[in-house]
Amino acid sequence: GMEELDIKDPETMQSVPPDTKTRGEVMFRGNTVMNGYFKDSKATADAFKGGWFRSGDVGVESVIYSHPAVLEAAVVGRPDDYWGETPCAFVKLKDGCNASADEIIKYCRDHLSHYMAPRTVVFGELPKTSTGKIQKFVLHQKAKDMGSLSRTSRL
Repeated sequence: GMEELDIKDPETMQSVPPDTKTRGEVMFRGNTVMNGYFKDSKATADAFKGGWFRSGDVGVESVIYSHPAVLEAAVVGRPDDYWGETPCAFVKLKDGCNASADEIIKYCRDHLSHYMAPRTVVFGELPKTSTGKIQKFVLHQKAKDMGSLSRTSRL
């Protein structure tokens, strides 16, 4: 199986604390990880910088922001019976725009690896600090309060 999995700061390669505030990238290494991209040494070098395979998951929010109906977005982990935790997106749509949770999920799956796409999308205002920064710790608690996504849910 996979030998090591960690969430690291992509710049410093240091493990990030599990405090729901510090952003990191999922990275892994071991005998089940590919050796590289076929005939693409640059992509291989970029993906394995620091000796760990970089999942690129820090781009999930960027992909959601690129959806034409999305004004604001934040992604946090939601408890999941099978995976431990899966991405949960909190989204505020632009005025006059409509998008369903399934549409946002499909859009993410079209632009990301399947496992990186949110399994849950919640629409509404995003909580912010007085300086306008999205309060991820509040969203993380909301995701936790929703309870664990059960294995019977469609993936």
